[in-house]
Amino acid sequence: MDTTASTPAHAPEPADPHLWLEDVDGEKQLAWVRDRNAVTTTRFTETERFAATRDRLRGILDTDSRIAFPRRRGGYLYNFWRDAQHVRGIWRRTTLESYRSDSPEWDVIIDLDALADAEGENWVWAGTSVLRVWNPQDLDARPDHPRALVSLSRGGADAVVVREFDMATRQFIDPENGGFTLAEAKSELSWIDADTVYVGTDVGEDALTDSGYPRTARLWRRGTAVEDAEVIFEGTRQDVAVSVFYDDTPGHERHLAERALDFYTTERYLLSPGAEPEPLDVPGDSEVSLHRGWLFVFLRSAWAAGGTDYAPGTLLRADLDAYRRGERAMTVLFVPEAHRSLENFTVTRHHLLLTVLEDVRTRLVALDLERPDPAAARAIDGVPADATVSVIGTDADFTDEVFVVSTGFLQPATLLHGQADAGVAPLKSAPAFFDADGLDVHQHFALSDDGTRIPYFVVAPRAETPAAPGAARTPAPTLLYGYGGFENALTPGYSGLTGAGWLERGGVYVVANIRGGGEYGPQWHTQAVKAGRHRVYEDFAAVARDLVARGITTPGLLGAQGGSNGGLLMGVMLTAYPELFGALVCQVPLLDMRRYHRLLAGASWMAEYGDPDDPAEWDYISRYSPYQNTDPAADYPPVLLTTSTRDDRVHPGHARKMAAELAEQGHPVWYYENIEGGHGGAADNAQHAFKAALAYEFLWDTLRGDRRGDAAPADGKNVG
Repeated sequence: MDTTASTPAHAPEPADPHLWLEDVDGEKQLAWVRDRNAVTTTRFTETERFAATRDRLRGILDTDSRIAFPRRRGGYLYNFWRDAQHVRGIWRRTTLESYRSDSPEWDVIIDLDALADAEGENWVWAGTSVLRVWNPQDLDARPDHPRALVSLSRGGADAVVVREFDMATRQFIDPENGGFTLAEAKSELSWIDADTVYVGTDVGEDALTDSGYPRTARLWRRGTAVEDAEVIFEGTRQDVAVSVFYDDTPGHERHLAERALDFYTTERYLLSPGAEPEPLDVPGDSEVSLHRGWLFVFLRSAWAAGGTDYAPGTLLRADLDAYRRGERAMTVLFVPEAHRSLENFTVTRHHLLLTVLEDVRTRLVALDLERPDPAAARAIDGVPADATVSVIGTDADFTDEVFVVSTGFLQPATLLHGQADAGVAPLKSAPAFFDADGLDVHQHFALSDDGTRIPYFVVAPRAETPAAPGAARTPAPTLLYGYGGFENALTPGYSGLTGAGWLERGGVYVVANIRGGGEYGPQWHTQAVKAGRHRVYEDFAAVARDLVARGITTPGLLGAQGGSNGGLLMGVMLTAYPELFGALVCQVPLLDMRRYHRLLAGASWMAEYGDPDDPAEWDYISRYSPYQNTDPAADYPPVLLTTSTRDDRVHPGHARKMAAELAEQGHPVWYYENIEGGHGGAADNAQHAFKAALAYEFLWDTLRGDRRGDAAPADGKNVG
C-alpha cells in the first residue's frame, strides 16, 4: 500500500555549524565556556564598582531582616531560609506565637549546608511533600506530620533526588530500611498513607515523555522496588506528563489522575480500585480544582454548558457529585470585564478569596464559600488598596486564617495575617533596601501595531516623569523588563536588587505588560500564542518607542532584560528591533526555535510556540527565531548572554550557539555561563548577587547617549 500521501511533511532543518555546543558537559564545550567566561569577567567584574555592587546585593539577599515567609502545617509555621551563615539553607519551623516576636525561636529540621558537607554533594533545596495523618476519632483536630519526602537538586537542576525523612528522629530513612528513595530524575510523588505513595519517575526505557517528564504513574508500596510498582495510569510519549495524586480531606477522600496532552490541555480522571478511570468532563484547557464537595473551573476559552455560554476568564463552581451524574448547574463566581480579570483564587474554611487585576493593579475580595454571591464580594479589612497583594497561605481545612503579602515597586513587602472575615493586620515588615525618596511610579499605555493599548509601569525620579509624550525632560539610562508568555502576569513588586543596582544610581526602571502574559486574563495570552507570537514582540517594541517619545530615554540609553521566554524576547529585540536599544541582557534564553522542541523540556512548550517540524508552523516561527535571523550586516547593540550548565529546562546550547554565531559575524556579544544554578541561573545567594551585579555593570558600562556605544572587548574581539 502506498503511504506517501499520509506521511506528514517536515520543514527542512538548516545546517548548524555550532551544533557541537549542545553537548552540555563535553570537555571541549566546557573549555569554550571557560574561555568566554574569563573574557567577560575580566571586562566587567574586575572593578571596584562591580565589587561594591555585588557585595551590596549579596548583603540584601543574606540579611536577617528579610521576612521569613511561612507555610502552615498543623500547629507549626515552616520556612526555608538562606543567609550568610546558611549558604545552602535550613528548613525550620516555629509556632505562630513565637513567629510574632522580634526573634522567633526556630527549630531547625534540616541543615542543608551540613548535609551537603557530610555527603560531598552540592545540594540545592527543591521542596518537600509532607504526609498528613488524621486522628480518626477527632477529624476536627489538625493532623500530625510524621514523614516528609525531601527533594534535593544537584546544582539547582529541575531533576531531583527524593529521600524520605522522619520528622521525629530528624533522620533520612535508608532504602534498606524501607525508606522511599528515588535517584535523580524529574519525578512526581504524592502520599497516600504512611506506607504507600503514588510515583512517576524514570524507571528505564519508555518511562518518560519526549519532554522528559513521567509517562506513567505507579502505586509504590514501602519495602518494594519502584521498578516493580504497579502502573495504575499512563499516557503516551507525545504527552507532556502524567501524574496521580491523593486528596486526603476527611469525608472527601479521592484519587485523581491527570494526563497533560500539551502545556495547556489536560485530561482529568477520578480513579477507583478495580474500575476504569472516570473522565472528568471539563474543558481540557481550563484550570480545575476540587475542594471538599465542589468542582471549581476557571475557563481559558469560551465554554457552553447547561445551555449557558461562558466567556474565557470566568470562574465557575459545581457540586461534584451532581456534575458526575451529568448535571451542569454552574454557580458563576467571577465574570471578566475589559479591564478586569481574575489572577487567582483560594479558599479558607468559610470563604472564597479572589485576587482580581484591574489594569494590572490587584484587589483582594472575599465571598461566602457556602453561598457565594459575586455582587456581595467585599474587601478584607486591613488589606492595602494601593499595593500589589497576594494570598500566600490559608488554613482551609480548619479556620479562616489567611496570610497576605503586600508590596509595590517602592514599598517593601509586608506580611499581613488574620482572618478572612475579621480582617488582617501587619505581622512582619521588610526594611527598605534602597533609597526611594524622590521616586515615583506611573502607569502609561503604548499603542501596538494593531492598535492595542499596552500598559507599562515606569519607576523614575519624580521630576523626570512627564505625563505626556514630548514633554521636556532629561533622558536617563532606562532598563525595560518583559516576559510575555505562558499567561504569566507581571505585577508591581519590590526588588531590593533592582533598587540598589539600578534605581538608586539614577536609572529608570520599566515593566512592560505585553501580550502573552495574563494581565487581562486568558485572552491576553491566547491571542499571542503560535501564529500570534509576533504580537509579543510588537508590543514590547511599542513600549520602547513610547519611552523615547515621552522623553524618558533615548535608544542609546535604553537597555532591556529578560530571561527564559523573556530571553527569547531579548533575542527577537536584538535581531528584529536592534535600532530601539543601546544594550540587551538575555538570560537562560530560548533562541534556536528550530530545535527547541528537541532540547530538554522544549517539547512541552509546543502549545505556546508551535511545532518547528510542521512546515506551516515553522513558516511563522522562522520569521522571528533569533538564531536563524542573525545578520552579519546588521548594527546590533551590545548583548550579554547568560545561562547555566545545570539548567535542565532550557538547554544552555541556546545561549552558547547564539554567542558563537554573533561573534563569528562580528557583533558585540558577551557571554557568561554559571556552572551551577539550574534554570534560575544561581544556586545560592552569592551566585545570585554575582549574576545580578554582572548584568547591572554591563548595562552601566555599555549604555551610551548614542545608539551603540563602545562595547567591544579590549583585545578587539567581539565576543566575551
